This record gives sequence, structure tokens and C-alpha cells, in this order.
Amino acid sequence: MTKPAWCLLLIGGAALAAPGPPAQPAADPEAGDLLTAAQQLFEQYAPEEIKAQFEFPSAKEWDGFAARLEQALAGNDLNQLAAFEPEARAALAALRQLPEYEDYADWLAERLDYIEVAKKTAGAPAPQPPRPVQPLGVPLNIPHYEPWLERMRQRPAPGRAAALLPRLQAVFREEGLPPALVWLAESESTFNPAARSPVGAKGLFQLMPETARSLGLQTFLPDERTNPEKSSRAAAQYLRHLHGRFGDWPLALAAYNAGEGRVSRLLARQNAKTFAEIADSLPAETRMYVPKVLATIEVRAGITPGDLPAPRV
Repeated sequence: MTKPAWCLLLIGGAALAAPGPPAQPAADPEAGDLLTAAQQLFEQYAPEEIKAQFEFPSAKEWDGFAARLEQALAGNDLNQLAAFEPEARAALAALRQLPEYEDYADWLAERLDYIEVAKKTAGAPAPQPPRPVQPLGVPLNIPHYEPWLERMRQRPAPGRAAALLPRLQAVFREEGLPPALVWLAESESTFNPAARSPVGAKGLFQLMPETARSLGLQTFLPDERTNPEKSSRAAAQYLRHLHGRFGDWPLALAAYNAGEGRVSRLLARQNAKTFAEIADSLPAETRMYVPKVLATIEVRAGITPGDLPAPRV
């Protein structure tokens, strides 16, 4: 009996090094193109015994995986998200074997991060009390912050960051934002200007097409979301707007990820004023995203959540 498995993309990727002319990738690869190219490599190079054991995943199966993962990220059940670890890990390993599809891989790598921390924290009692030292006098209780802080301390910064940071920080300063906030791009895209998601977000700051256009960016010929300066300026302007609306960075980041309408409705419905009060009602991705961004800023820039300054007036 043949078995559908993401490892078949690994087989296809490994065939890139096999003798003979490799299949040519599409000029602008999408998910369907990835499967087509990998399937051609599999059919051309995989041994017959491998073909007898495994069934190549179809475009429908890839779409199903992406849709199910997005659904879990949009839900608020951390256990459901954690259950994706084996499948997401295999899919990511497969994508890493096909260099032309690095843009998708960088998106999936960040979601695997959420999945792994969700697995550690699902069912755990809610977050530790805030650490007492907050020089600005604003103790912040950020659910799941400590696990993310420990995780990010063990991880080197992405290699692409060093070249991009001066350019991005200059833009954020011009927009009146703390330059440390550019580390948001690590959580969004691992500093890959071309990173893309299956739902249409793209660029260093993973802007959706509608949001990008509302901020003055073109999204077609050229797609300015892949331009580091233009996309960072748009992201900075949007973050400034969100901070002005919600009054602190945890809520602004939650709105950046989940949508400002959703955050506003939850605050009103629960008569709440903080991220911690509404965290359990937010999508699982957002519950992981906010502490990850803030922990990344602390590790990379040495600024704790309570010390991250408001936008300059």
C-alpha cells in the first residue's frame, strides 16, 4: 500500500544533485509550481522501490495542508496547533531542499516556531507574574513570554539581518519609532525580503495586499512589499497607527497580527485594557506572535517590553 508523505518532496529535492539536467523551476514559483517541479524530479530520479512505497502528494494535498495549518493558527486552541509539528517539520525540510522555494520555507519556519512553543505551553497554567524590574514603571504581563525569551536566547540572529538592519532602522527612526522594533522582521520573515505566505502576505513585514495598498504600496509589477525601504516605511507607519489606537506595544502587535478590528472587539467585549486579558481569546498564532516579537527585541536589542518607547510625537 502506498503512503502519501511530505518526505517525497525531500526525495524530489535531493534529486537536484542527481546526474542529468534538472527540471527548470518556474520564473515566479507558487505552491502549485513547487509540486509540479518536485513531482517531475521524483518521477525522473526516484528509484522504483521508492515509487512503490510512496505516493507523491498532490496539489490538493498541499493546499489542504496549508489550509489546515492556517485554520489552526487562526483558532485559539494551542493543542490543535501543536499537533501540526510532525507534518510541518517534514514539509519545511522538504521546502529547504528546493532552493527556489526558500520564500515559502521562511514563512513556514516561523510558523513551526509557534507550533513548537505551543506544544511546550499548551495546557500549562497561564503565564508567570511579570518580572519586577521595569525601569519605566510599566510592568507588563505577557503570556508565554518566558518560554520565548529562553528560546530566542539560544538562537543566533538571521544571517541576512546585519546587512538590512541599518537601512530598516533608519526608516523607523524617520517615522518616529524605536529602531529596535525592526526586529519584528525576524518573526515575520527571518529578514527575507521575498518571504511569502500561502494566504498572500509578502515581504520583510508580511503585509497582506489590501493592507499594503492602503499604506501606498504597489502590489503588482512591481510588488513593493519586497522592497526593504518601502515595505519597512509602510510597516512603521502602520505600527505607529496601531500604537496610537491601542496605547501600548503588546496590543499594537496583536492588532498587527490578528487585525485591529478583532482586537478592538475583544477589548470592548471583555471590558479589558491589556493584551494579557484578551490573549486566550485571540488566535493561537497571535498568542505566540506577541511574546515572540517582544522576546526577540529583548534578546537582539536589550530592550525589555516595558522599556520599549512609544512613537515619538
